[in-house]
Amino acid sequence: MPTQIVVAGAVIRGSTLLVAQRTRPPELAGRWELPGGKVAPGESEPDALARELAEELGLRADDVVVGDRLGADIALDGAVTLRAYRVRLIRGEPHPHDHRALRWVSAQELPGVDWVPADRGWLNDLAAAL
Repeated sequence: MPTQIVVAGAVIRGSTLLVAQRTRPPELAGRWELPGGKVAPGESEPDALARELAEELGLRADDVVVGDRLGADIALDGAVTLRAYRVRLIRGEPHPHDHRALRWVSAQELPGVDWVPADRGWLNDLAAAL
């Protein structure tokens, strides 16, 4: 059975990273993650991430540049693979359309964030990117 790819964006502005607070599902509500979502059939991973950032944060496709992969893949329950990409915010201000809140954090603040468990696997890579 093919794995569903879910892309996450490490949106970096200056020396800070954008993190988004989940509203669902109940077991993850209130915890923080990198924004993103599922790659649709026939869609490239960078295009999927740009679309998801538009849907979740209200950013236009030309507001962001999806760059290189960040860190290793993270496998969830054998059916989902999480994959992170560096994203440069060129213009615009993200808004929490699909999240409870957004915040910008520094490398020093990363360990103190109440991350969703899967995204914790990227903490060293995120700190290095900042």
